[in-house]
Amino acid sequence: MKKILLITRPIAPPWDEASKNFAYTLAKKLDIFEIYLLTNGFLPDLPPHIHQKPIYTSNQLSYLQKARLLKLRSLLQKNDFDILHYMLTPAKLNAFSFKTFIKPGRAKIIQTVATLREDLYSEKEIKNFLFGDLIVTYSDYAKNKLNSLGFANVKRIYPGIDLEEYKKTEKNADLMKQKNIAQSDFVINFTGEYTRLGAIDLVIDSFIEIVKIIPEAKLALAARIKNSADDRKKKEVLEKLKKHDLLERVSFFDDGSYQMPDVYNLCDLSLFPVSDMKGKFDIPLAVIEAMACEKPVIISNLPILSEIARPDNSVIIEKGNIQELIRAVLDLYRDQEKRNRMGSAARSFVKTNFDIEKIAEIYSRIYAKL
Repeated sequence: MKKILLITRPIAPPWDEASKNFAYTLAKKLDIFEIYLLTNGFLPDLPPHIHQKPIYTSNQLSYLQKARLLKLRSLLQKNDFDILHYMLTPAKLNAFSFKTFIKPGRAKIIQTVATLREDLYSEKEIKNFLFGDLIVTYSDYAKNKLNSLGFANVKRIYPGIDLEEYKKTEKNADLMKQKNIAQSDFVINFTGEYTRLGAIDLVIDSFIEIVKIIPEAKLALAARIKNSADDRKKKEVLEKLKKHDLLERVSFFDDGSYQMPDVYNLCDLSLFPVSDMKGKFDIPLAVIEAMACEKPVIISNLPILSEIARPDNSVIIEKGNIQELIRAVLDLYRDQEKRNRMGSAARSFVKTNFDIEKIAEIYSRIYAKL
């Protein structure tokens, strides 16, 4: 059996971050290989083909934890790996460290590029980051960009999700009771971020107007608190909701204690009205997961999102346009048949393109051949 080391951020709960969720889910499906995961502590109940290397001491990939990645040097000396699969988004520091300090020996190298961060790096810098025998992108956009920079060893593979986990189910009664949500409520979901992507103000401001027209409207906010800026922004959001007497109409899911399929299935539709994708995966799993649960998605018309946003599986609006967002929510509220039709098309789209079983088969063939 080939030995594969997945070089990632800490693989540990809570399962609220796309890159580690994907690596964890993928590893469990690759049972014809020996898979090595970098963890914080030990995860229970993993299949025998997975070996855990607890090099991290925190779940957050801080500078201290990035420094602990250098422990890979001793790990590589002790294990004769066949493939090193770098699943961290390439950046100046980690690319320099990996190229300078981490010697692969005979191992082949795969680099996954979840996003190119063209807002931060020049084409010259991007070219310097990439040194793998194979480069995997999450989008055709990134693949075409790297091809234009002279890279021929690029393959686009979408990230995958477990469709047995992310699917349409009955609403979780305990969660409904905890969050004071009734069966008759019309619940709008936003799974995103407080300070990145430029969406939270649009979501809150539109909701303030929507409740004037939809008396049973409620908002589910599944946005992580990752830093002090997020914490400050949440406080701003709370003040605005309090000012408009809407605190009881909003449920917060930001402490990592909830299963995201339960959150999506509480909702009637999901929002992703972002203004930019800086720092976000080219393919945002928050959209894919909602689609897999058969939720219609209202999404911005950013070019990078056109790979997943189609007229049959989502409502596409002009970025930053609050009136279009409000009209889209009201239209879906008034037309349950349209919500059902769009949700069904969304599930079919995800099943075709993002099923972890299919994605694992692709990686299995690559690992076997490389």
